Amino acid sequence: MDVKQKIMGPDVARRLLLGWLLGTTAAYGALTEGERDLGGLEGLARVSLFRVILIAVCTAGALQWLGRYRDTARQERWAILAVYTVYAGMALDSSFSWGLLGGCLLLFVCLLVYGLRGREDAPEPAGQRRAGAGWRWLTALLTAAFFLFTACWGIGRVYTFSAPTYDMGIFSQMFYYMKQTGLPLTTLERDGLLSHFAVHVSPIYYLMLPFYCLAPRPETLAALQAAVLASAVVPLWMLGRRHGLTGAQRTLCCAALLLYPAFSGGTGYDLHENCFLTALILWLFYGLDTGRRGLTVLSALLTLAVKEDAAVYVAVVGLWRLLTGAVADTAKRRRCLADGAALLGGALVWFFLVTGYLDRQGQGVMTYRYENFIYDDSESLLTVVKAVLMNPMKAVSESLEWEKLTFLAMTLGPLLGLPLLTRRYTRYVLLIPYILVNLMSDYQYQHNIFFQYTFGSTAFLMYLTVVNLADLRGDLRRVLVLAAVCCLSAVCFGKMVVPEAAPYPTQAVRYHDHYQRLWQTLEQVPEQAGAAATTFYTTPLSGRRELYDIRYGTAAHLLQAEYVVMNPTAEKDFQAYASRAGGDGYENLTVLLEQSGYTLWQEVPGYLTIYRRESA
Repeated sequence: MDVKQKIMGPDVARRLLLGWLLGTTAAYGALTEGERDLGGLEGLARVSLFRVILIAVCTAGALQWLGRYRDTARQERWAILAVYTVYAGMALDSSFSWGLLGGCLLLFVCLLVYGLRGREDAPEPAGQRRAGAGWRWLTALLTAAFFLFTACWGIGRVYTFSAPTYDMGIFSQMFYYMKQTGLPLTTLERDGLLSHFAVHVSPIYYLMLPFYCLAPRPETLAALQAAVLASAVVPLWMLGRRHGLTGAQRTLCCAALLLYPAFSGGTGYDLHENCFLTALILWLFYGLDTGRRGLTVLSALLTLAVKEDAAVYVAVVGLWRLLTGAVADTAKRRRCLADGAALLGGALVWFFLVTGYLDRQGQGVMTYRYENFIYDDSESLLTVVKAVLMNPMKAVSESLEWEKLTFLAMTLGPLLGLPLLTRRYTRYVLLIPYILVNLMSDYQYQHNIFFQYTFGSTAFLMYLTVVNLADLRGDLRRVLVLAAVCCLSAVCFGKMVVPEAAPYPTQAVRYHDHYQRLWQTLEQVPEQAGAAATTFYTTPLSGRRELYDIRYGTAAHLLQAEYVVMNPTAEKDFQAYASRAGGDGYENLTVLLEQSGYTLWQEVPGYLTIYRRESA
């Protein structure tokens, strides 16, 4: 072995990983039996992050020195497996669960494959292959069908009064304000006039504004979200071409995305800025894979504009690019390292700037969603990062709780686990958003396929599916695998998504006259008048400057409104007005309104009552 052997990136990464595992294993082993319980936070408070980092750096440094004289790569890979086995054994002994056992075994298999046949190179994409016009037209038809399905789902929810204040009513009123004033204001979100950017910084919404201005209605927003989601097919198709997939294979990849339950299902709770994430992140990958820096920069900036926590996605892509550069050949290394450093650094700077703004001038960052990792009462997301660095087995345990296993099955199952099937370890970094956003948090909606938190991780899982599939040899094998993916996705789509979506457009058609009567009655409330409404009537009333939700608003704001719009059967919306003795909240509220000078103005018996203040 040459004494002057050049220090390579793969060696540094592997040795740091080994050192980190040694540090975390030693720290975990030093805890008492009670402190090792992965369900609590006491053990995290006792671990020193400085010592873990010190052990990692010293171990990596010693192995780097030894590596100058002999090749220890294979021994280091087996040492990683051995140390992990000890660590996992201690964790299972202290906090056994079947989910944790399954996760530990899966990681063991991955590390075993890495030890036997680990790859540390960064392959160039295969040559591009032409696709016949038939495959392009078939993909376009599938995309159009997806658009119609999701648009009808979203519009059906609006038309049948199934889209509540959070989030459809809020965003509908916000777009009304944007059209009138150019500012993202709303009175619904926090029971008072407030910029939505004080809660979430989402300038990406301005891309929808010109289309909303053409037809300023809530239904327009539902259709726009469907169009944004459908557009993700374009970068996915181009990524398939870049990585040497045939036209048939690209069509099957696009079909897999369109049928993917966590993608189509994400529209099940109405409009959200996260709908932009899938397409933008796929464009970001395409820009990097093709070396188009202009596209890369634009995609990264637009992704950051989605929301403050979207910086996580850009940062992970940057970290992956850095590792890719470390294992690349000399010609490609400098470009990869520069791209990775720019993406990672830019994302971190933006994240700290925007979260600082939210803490100082906004409503703060929603760190409560990670209370299961915040051990020091800091209310900082940095504490979550520190917790994972000090005890990664805590993240494994939290990610595999029973209520999250269904989500795992519905997200990795339809893809036949393809995102995990690779020998190129740098790609596993791209699983971080899936784990961090969807699995680690105890916030129930983040591991539910019918909420918007799946859109970002879907992009990463689909990219991994494409590149891992491209590593398979033989077109027939790829087609068979993709056909199986599409079949399984179609079954899940039919069993899970269609029953959730179909009732809304079906009811809209079947009970058209009833809903039309409700809409016509609501349209009689003057646009310039202030109103308060139960939560499912705020969306149709959102085209006004002053609007409050009865369920979440104060009585003071309620009694300032000229019109009070209620669904008499919405018991939860009247809980604040229910007496402790069990009195009916709706009846109590109507008495309060009448005592305050309101009279019954319009009514659809059993479904809608509108009270108007006499002075109005």
